[in-house]
Amino acid sequence: MSDNIIEVQNLTVAFGKFIAVDGISFAVQKGEVFGFLGANGAGKTTTIRTICGVLNPTSGSVKVDGRDVSSSTAVLKPRIGYMSQKFTLYQDLSIQENMEFAGSLYNMPAAQIAARAKELFKFINLDTQPQTIVKDLPGGVKQMAALCATLLHNPDLVFLDEPTAGASPQTRKDFWALINALAKRGKTIFVTTHYMDEAEYCKRIVLMDKGKIIALNTPQGLKDEFFKQKPLELNLFLSKTNKPKSRQKSKRRAWGRRRFSARGCA
Repeated sequence: MSDNIIEVQNLTVAFGKFIAVDGISFAVQKGEVFGFLGANGAGKTTTIRTICGVLNPTSGSVKVDGRDVSSSTAVLKPRIGYMSQKFTLYQDLSIQENMEFAGSLYNMPAAQIAARAKELFKFINLDTQPQTIVKDLPGGVKQMAALCATLLHNPDLVFLDEPTAGASPQTRKDFWALINALAKRGKTIFVTTHYMDEAEYCKRIVLMDKGKIIALNTPQGLKDEFFKQKPLELNLFLSKTNKPKSRQKSKRRAWGRRRFSARGCA
């Protein structure tokens, strides 16, 4: 049996004369954190939506766990979790009510929804009452709650479409800690991003541009491929300078000796 949970062969998706995905092929292994990196409009979201069965391929094939997605959508749906690029929870409902609604889409019994939601709230270290209305939540907590809704039916394959876009650095860090924890539990994570630093967390990365795959490798493999020369680390030291008092107060920071690192190529 193949270790691949996703197999994409010569996939093309066109909307009229516009080709969003242009003849791409790749495979994703079970339990892998697989990254799709590219600018907006590169074809990342279209690829995900096609793998999930939301869009039909113009040509080529997409298989999930050996099944053709086009003819097996109903069978594969319970195994797939999809957190879309746009925030998907209902703003006027509480966190708990959103969980109940998400569970109902998979015909989960009320008791199972409650138990699973409690388990997931513990997993993300939710320190907000589940009865809190979603629109009153900070952005980072909203993203965590959306992840809970995505995981509620316990899918094997989880798609996260730019889950940290616009998030604070701390939220991004926390979210990736959860992604890695999910992978350790045996989940396969397919995540799109346009943040270069986030690609470091993935086992392998695809680089997409204008609907085509231009590279596929491990993070270190991509560095070795595109940066032939040895990286040069520069240490810069900023010493205390005389700042106007008004500016010092507005900045609200201590101007001390700080160390910064910059990377380049020798």
